[in-house]
Amino acid sequence: MTPRPESSGSRPKGTAGEKIPEQPTAAQQKSAAKKTAVPKQAAAKKAAPAKATAKKAAAAKTTVGKTVAKKAATKTAAVEQPEAETATAKKAAAKKTAVKKSAEKKSAAKKATTVKATAAKATAVKAAAAKPTAGKPTAAETVAGKAVAGKSPAAKNTAKKVPAKKATPTKSAAAKTTAAKTPAKKAAAKKAAPAKGTVSETPARTTTAGKTPAGKAVPKKSAVKKAPARKAPTPKVPAGKATSAQVVSPEMEVAVSPAVDAVDRERLLAGTHHAPHSVLGAHPVPGGIAFRAFRPYALSVTVVSGELRAELHDDGEGFFSGLLPLREVPAYRLVVEYEGTVLETEDAYRFLPTLGDLDLHLIGEGRHEELWTALGAHPTTHEGVTGTRFAVWAPNALGVRVTGTFNFWDGTGHIMRSLGSSGVWELFLPDIGEGELYKFEITRPDGSKTLRADPMARRTEVPPATSSVITSSEYEWGDAEWLARRAETPAHEAPFSVYEIHLPSWRPGLTYHQLAEQLPGYVKNLGFTHVELMPVAEHPFGGSWGYQVTGFYAPTARLGTPDDFRFLVDQLHRAGIGVLMDWVPAHFPRDDWALAEFDGKPLYEHEDPLRAAHPDWGTLEFDFGRNEVRNFLVANAVYWCEEFHIDGLRVDAVASMLYLDYSREPGQWTPNEHGGRENLDAVAFLQEMNATVYRRVPGVVTIAEESTAWDGVTRATHHKGPSGFGGLGFGLKWNMGWMHDSLQYMSHEPVHRKYHHGEMTFSMVYAYSENYVLPISHDEVVHGKRSLVSKMPGDWWQQRAGVRSYLGYMWAHPGKQLLFMGQEFAQGAEWSEAHGPDWWLLDPGYGAEPDHRGVRDLVRDLNTVYRATPALWRLDTDPAGFEWIVGDAADDNVLAFLRLDPEGVPVLAVSNFAPVTRQDYRLGVPDDVPAWHEALNTDAARYGGSDVTNPDPVKPEPQSWHGRPASIQLTLPPLATVWLRPA
Repeated sequence: MTPRPESSGSRPKGTAGEKIPEQPTAAQQKSAAKKTAVPKQAAAKKAAPAKATAKKAAAAKTTVGKTVAKKAATKTAAVEQPEAETATAKKAAAKKTAVKKSAEKKSAAKKATTVKATAAKATAVKAAAAKPTAGKPTAAETVAGKAVAGKSPAAKNTAKKVPAKKATPTKSAAAKTTAAKTPAKKAAAKKAAPAKGTVSETPARTTTAGKTPAGKAVPKKSAVKKAPARKAPTPKVPAGKATSAQVVSPEMEVAVSPAVDAVDRERLLAGTHHAPHSVLGAHPVPGGIAFRAFRPYALSVTVVSGELRAELHDDGEGFFSGLLPLREVPAYRLVVEYEGTVLETEDAYRFLPTLGDLDLHLIGEGRHEELWTALGAHPTTHEGVTGTRFAVWAPNALGVRVTGTFNFWDGTGHIMRSLGSSGVWELFLPDIGEGELYKFEITRPDGSKTLRADPMARRTEVPPATSSVITSSEYEWGDAEWLARRAETPAHEAPFSVYEIHLPSWRPGLTYHQLAEQLPGYVKNLGFTHVELMPVAEHPFGGSWGYQVTGFYAPTARLGTPDDFRFLVDQLHRAGIGVLMDWVPAHFPRDDWALAEFDGKPLYEHEDPLRAAHPDWGTLEFDFGRNEVRNFLVANAVYWCEEFHIDGLRVDAVASMLYLDYSREPGQWTPNEHGGRENLDAVAFLQEMNATVYRRVPGVVTIAEESTAWDGVTRATHHKGPSGFGGLGFGLKWNMGWMHDSLQYMSHEPVHRKYHHGEMTFSMVYAYSENYVLPISHDEVVHGKRSLVSKMPGDWWQQRAGVRSYLGYMWAHPGKQLLFMGQEFAQGAEWSEAHGPDWWLLDPGYGAEPDHRGVRDLVRDLNTVYRATPALWRLDTDPAGFEWIVGDAADDNVLAFLRLDPEGVPVLAVSNFAPVTRQDYRLGVPDDVPAWHEALNTDAARYGGSDVTNPDPVKPEPQSWHGRPASIQLTLPPLATVWLRPA
């Protein structure tokens, strides 16, 4: 028979003088042998036809049985160190007598509970174990045979236990040793070659790889010659403390090696193990509880459980193991000694997963609407222990490890486990808390490694640093009244004027907290109902203004912490100001530490290169058809609204998502399944996102930046339009057509405007096809497009007058309003993220300060009158709220129309875009209004105008005009807009 290999790891070391036997005492072994003799004899009779007689089997057993007592060998993985055996029967008898005398000196209490043993006892155990029992293999020999068959005991750690006192299955000794494939008759004469993963029973010392050191010959030894037994270290189990539930009876089980086997060891070292918890930690095995730890750079690892203290054997390369004779896994901690320090900590590999089946099921379906609570890094208490749970989706990875400041950026010892087919990797790390930096070290399918920031990180380092930061929120909100009130009226039926801001440059250098002290008061003073923040999510390049996002769940760290950002939103709400945020789900940058080929293959991006590459910005487009990617984005929209109380999302670059041929030439795109150019996956994603956000967060609004004539952008998702598609489900849409046409008109010299009059009237042809916002955004005042005031022709006075008249027309036009920062005071220069608005223009010491202050005062009054006049916003999306008075006065450069509220109360808006005053200009009006008075005149002196006004109420005359039964005569100021309300 091939000899059974020795244990591949040592017992834990105890305190000085305390040792643990590797096998039961001789007396106990004899007792076990007697109990099993009868069934074994019966089995021997059944095996009579076998070629090997019982006598030969017993002879073979003499060779194999000697290995039972060699439990104290100290080798790593599945490789063990053999010990030469030289004991004779006479020596064994003498030592047996010594053992008995030693045993008599021990107390009765310790006899049942202690695990001390002397070297003499260990030797006696070996001698006793060498005796065959009724010609049948013992339980230990059976285990040895299995090991020889290539089934390492370490690989059987999680298998059921094999109690020694149970009868051996009724099979012949020959059948039991077939794995060794060595005839029993040769066993006594010659040792069989050890199977792979075992070592021969020679005194040669093996290396950690299981090989004999170079230059050392392996001398042949007699099969019966034995070397003195090695003393095994023992755990400290105080007398009277251990119970039968704690300590395994030596008669019950035959111990196996606790060390990590070679295959698992290699995978753990390479970072490619998918189930490290099945190997590391504490596991019941035959013989007790196997403890295994992987602590690179540690000098020693000791298991501590109550008063029990057992030092694990150093198996090399950071692996430590030991076998404790316990019946069940105890509550324990590890004491880890490094050079210069000793740490006591929980074992990360003793915990159950922190994610449940429901989480994984929802992630797989793409329906986990609170994905940020499942994935990422979360400080928490798990199974009564504080720490941080990590989880990341990386289905193509061969392995994932957590690395960070807590392990000196060496993740070798922090291997995550794969949670089935979900593609999610998870690990709970005790004693790790808020503020630590971290990343995921991912082993790609080709074996290479990549270090990645957490896609679900809720906090990041300040760019250009790229690490994720463990965080949790302690913020207490004070905006309950605002949240309750915001859902009372839909956005398209409420006053809605927006001040667009780039937070890092609004007042350069201000933090979130400092912005919270200045921004709410400024915006409230100007009368805006909302602010719209250009992308707040983390982005590495400031010049992208936030539109190339790498941290979709983290507010940019440039201005403070996530709770600091919450404070800013809270303060705006307390000031009565809603908060909108630009959201960028269309694409992401190619940074090699972020989302691009996250786990070694296209994951967040589409696998088709033609679909993945965004042609305009050098970025990658999301794969909207993949469940998990769609879930990542839908949950992200919900996250900002729920976690940061955002009141609305303006979705960037919707057109680039909707069309497969967006900015692509023929041959650069593939039609959809119907042969069309619509991106059906993106359509489904936008519909799901809008439906989910509106369902979960009452009072929010989603706004599409969509520049085409796509049908039904703001139509409900369940209402199909002429194209056959359901609506996209947005609340509002930017009216890019109005913006382009109106600015084009205003850029013409007044003398030429009559030829472009249709550019100002065309918007009313489609004004009610969607729920519109009229945007003068950052895109219109950068990259050579000039600021708003600089777009106007003429001298400085005409430019300012043009801006004032244009803003008056804009605020009266159906739709909501949006104005980018700096344009409210007629900044002359283009906006630059490097220095922000030119606030010095409002310095009282500056000579032209009144000119700029006048425009800002106009914006304030526009908002004030607008909010107080329901006719300007109640029916923004209803044709009943608008009537032309005159829309064809091209030669005069005059536009006049009525805005009506649901009760029919009108506002008359008249714009004169010519630089001349028009006296007694007749306009048709309803005959049921007794008089009209000016509510606002953009030419007023306080705004910097020429102060041509209509100070007295104007009464209608019974003279029909413009198809109406009555008319009035007004003085129209040059380059001005006038609003009149019923007196």
